[in-house]
Amino acid sequence: MIEKKTIFSLSSGRPPAGVAVVRVSGPAAGAALRALARRLPSPRRAALVRLRAPDGDAIDDALVLWFPAPASFTGEDVAELHVTGGPAVVAALLGALGGMDGLRPAEPGEFARRAFDNGKLDLTQAEGLADLIDAETEAQRRQALRQASGGLKALAEAWHARLLSILAETEAALDFGEDEEDVSARLVDDQGPGIAALGAEIDRHLARYRFAERLRRGLTIVLLGAPNAGKSSLINALARRDVAIVSPEAGTTRDLIEVHLDLGGVPATLVDTAGLRETEGVIEAEGVRRARARAEEADLVLFLVGPEGRDGDVPTGAVVVESKADLRPDPPEQGHEQEQRLRVSAITGEGLASLEALLVDHARRLAGSGQDALVTHERQRAALAECRDALGTAAGENDVVLRAESLRTAMRSLGRLTGRVGVEDILDIVFGRFCIGK
Repeated sequence: MIEKKTIFSLSSGRPPAGVAVVRVSGPAAGAALRALARRLPSPRRAALVRLRAPDGDAIDDALVLWFPAPASFTGEDVAELHVTGGPAVVAALLGALGGMDGLRPAEPGEFARRAFDNGKLDLTQAEGLADLIDAETEAQRRQALRQASGGLKALAEAWHARLLSILAETEAALDFGEDEEDVSARLVDDQGPGIAALGAEIDRHLARYRFAERLRRGLTIVLLGAPNAGKSSLINALARRDVAIVSPEAGTTRDLIEVHLDLGGVPATLVDTAGLRETEGVIEAEGVRRARARAEEADLVLFLVGPEGRDGDVPTGAVVVESKADLRPDPPEQGHEQEQRLRVSAITGEGLASLEALLVDHARRLAGSGQDALVTHERQRAALAECRDALGTAAGENDVVLRAESLRTAMRSLGRLTGRVGVEDILDIVFGRFCIGK
């Protein structure tokens, strides 16, 4: 068997920083630490040492930790070196490690991939860890932490145990053969409710996927309306900074302008678009096309109507915003039935608090319940949906041979969820999401 090379990488942020953490993992991690620190500290106890390059030149005074296998993140021997986060210090340390035999720089996600290979993480935990690194809001952090901590893994293991027990009984029924048809029939009848109950439990978790997926990726809110309806002024007011050019000239915005917001813990992308009108200009026409296309994909549309404008074609489910309230002497128009309508002014601030509260309410309604969901990725959803469908087929199947085959299909699908079986084609995609050093 060919021994894996030892990998190393900067695992903290790019210098300069107060502290930089360099991680080393693999069979030569201990030797590398001895070469740099001239000794190996006690396992899992921080030690202050002076690191030296192979030529004896001092690199830095560092806090080092030693994690012998298998009690480490990757399941291998791991050393962590906490040094001053200056570019020159980090470069000298990485250079010293790169000059040692058996060591090479890590690839993106390689530490987490080794943790998966060594049974320290399953695939759902790895996806949760990547989400935790990417989390921008408190709600995203909670959802990702639950996944990374093994929430879905524990559930999948419980489902696996139940399914394995049912499949074992089914296989036993097959072993009786034709002479014991009554035994086979009894076992098949007894199993039906248990199989259906397992499928229904999985289905309940799948039903919450769309909320969790929205929370993970964030919502898209599109500002739509005629030219000069006040879209750019409103996005600047909501972002509390100038992100779009504001001008009395019609058609100023010709491409999509995006700004990211935190709506009560739910991430959202607010999109300013070109004003909707018929135009012969090629560039503006393309902007209008993009605006309509983005609105069709949006989770929520804010349709702005200026003082001189009309509602026009308000998309179904859109919130009508009567903009430029400071220029409107008339009372607010009455909205159509089940249509939400607000009046705001980006200049005076009138109505902005109400609009922001409405956006937070929409965000929590569209994604809030996803905070308790465990199925958060399309890959997870697809594997569990296949498992549920196979269980449904098995529950309705009276032939013991066909039932056993459906149960095996369900078992394979559940295995793909956690990475037990058939995941080689997706591992590079999953771990490729990680930054170098994780």
